[in-house]
Amino acid sequence: MEITALKAFIAVAENRSFSIAAEKIFLTQPAISKRIATLESQLGTSLFDRIGRQIQLTEAGRALLPRAQKIINEVEDSRRAIANLSNRVEGKLSIGTSHHIGLHRLPPILRQYIQRYPDVELDLHFMDSEEACRAVERGELELGIVTLPLNPDEHLKVKPLWTDSLQLVTGREHPFVGRKTVDLKALSQHPAILPATGTYTRQLVESTFAECGIAPKSVIDTNYLETIKMLVSVGMGWSILPTTMLDETIVSYRVKPFNISRQLGSVTHVRYTLSNAAVAMQEMIESSHD
Repeated sequence: MEITALKAFIAVAENRSFSIAAEKIFLTQPAISKRIATLESQLGTSLFDRIGRQIQLTEAGRALLPRAQKIINEVEDSRRAIANLSNRVEGKLSIGTSHHIGLHRLPPILRQYIQRYPDVELDLHFMDSEEACRAVERGELELGIVTLPLNPDEHLKVKPLWTDSLQLVTGREHPFVGRKTVDLKALSQHPAILPATGTYTRQLVESTFAECGIAPKSVIDTNYLETIKMLVSVGMGWSILPTTMLDETIVSYRVKPFNISRQLGSVTHVRYTLSNAAVAMQEMIESSHD
């Protein structure tokens, strides 16, 4: 079996489409179909059921997928380990980061990085922190720069880089305006706009309320903090936002006994070797605090 054929198989399996897979790995559709056909011939079995436009893994395909992913990850890990021997900072660096971090934390670091390491090809993906962590677990990304999980998976190595203080905010016409402090019980009587259920930030907010035996009254949730800020500013409810996002369009408050912050940082796989490019990125982020 060839590595290129396994990569084609994984792409089709993950996208459930030959055409989308071809775009993702920069092949023509006939080329990717030929690689799958060769792999099926070598294994003596079909890997996909093709029903109309629907593509589904066969039993053999489901058995092969995790093994193929492991093979590719091991090959990539070996490639990085060998490349590191040159001490050169070059090659492709795949990073996943949230929109918030990408907008508010990374711009000066990325600017400095691409100037210092022009031989690195940055493959930057904007996604939810939770999705980025899963992609690092699967070996699809080498590095995640994300909101760190409260309970990291055993396959993840997390490194805190920033502490992001969070604060209660409302629009300028909310009933709370004029108060210096607000208690959680009063807060729970008003509609909230919160990060989506299952996100690390939502878990933080809900656990803080739960400690006081209170549940927030959520009417809208979304994964994008910039969208939350807009909805708060027009008066649709209160929220919890990083202090870095505060401006004149919203009002912030102290909340008794509310004191919450989240950790932002890097996530890597515990088993895989970091490329020189990834190590240089981590070091540059850490030095930005000095």
